[in-house]
Amino acid sequence: MMQIVAELVIAALLVLGGVFGLIGSYGLLRLKDTFQRLHAPTKASTLGVGAALIASALQSIFLQGDLSWHEVLITLFIFLTAPLTAIYLAKTLLHRHIDPATLPSAGEGKVWAAQDVKNDGW
Repeated sequence: MMQIVAELVIAALLVLGGVFGLIGSYGLLRLKDTFQRLHAPTKASTLGVGAALIASALQSIFLQGDLSWHEVLITLFIFLTAPLTAIYLAKTLLHRHIDPATLPSAGEGKVWAAQDVKNDGW
């Protein structure tokens, strides 16, 4: 009975990972500007890969009887590095715009965090 429950949990995590990966890929293709396209794969696809890696680690624990540290470490590495990568890519994108008017809106009455308001917008 325990093996059936473990297989169901693993299968659910794999399906969940596939759904998140699909949503992230769809968002990458369909969102309109670069900042939004950067958001989709860093959030949804990270969760998709994380769910697949957790399913793999659970498979090692429940069905083989030992913990595979590779999946655990890869999952931690992805969850820690994907948001940082997205931040640095977004900041690079902000700094590559020569004219601040070409940037997407930061919101009503707001500026981007990387903008220097003392020096003519940059």
